[in-house]
Amino acid sequence: MDDINPYLNKGREFHGDVCAGIVMGTRIALAGLRELGMNPDERNRDLVVYVEIDRCMADAVQAVTGITMGHRTLKFKDYGKFAATFLDLSNGKAVRVSAVENPQPPQSDQKSDVERPDMNQMVEKLINVPEEELILIEEVEVDIGEHDIPGFPKFRAYCEECGDRVLDRREVIVDGRTLCKACAEGSYYQKISVSK
Repeated sequence: MDDINPYLNKGREFHGDVCAGIVMGTRIALAGLRELGMNPDERNRDLVVYVEIDRCMADAVQAVTGITMGHRTLKFKDYGKFAATFLDLSNGKAVRVSAVENPQPPQSDQKSDVERPDMNQMVEKLINVPEEELILIEEVEVDIGEHDIPGFPKFRAYCEECGDRVLDRREVIVDGRTLCKACAEGSYYQKISVSK
């Protein structure tokens, strides 16, 4: 296998350490870039990546590829899977790279320190295992809408309930009223007071 240490170091700098998730994310990112013919050492302006988990793997994918939410090149799909889809906007080619899982019986979430795997051993194993035993690469199609493409917002609306501005067609219409998703579906936060 080629030397992935420079890319693991990018993950370490971004995430804070190298764990199993950083190794998996690094290998997933390098495979996705390779399949699209992109160089991990260059900024790939046409790259959009959908990550399917909000764990260490996502940090490694971001560190290795340079994609970010702020540039709208990092998209998050909350599927809870060690997988990411890499899309080349210049030609529409896309690949989904996912971890190969060996089905195991459910285990208790309450493990003692003795039962936990040694992280250093896991990291070494994941670095050295052949790619075909670790990840699955599938060519896929991604239907990215015009309001999801990087660049300036093309549309804005205002919520008729709270007055907040909503960009990129994220508003919803409920009973003929334009609402933000927080007002329409319920928010993850509860207002305590309003500062002026």
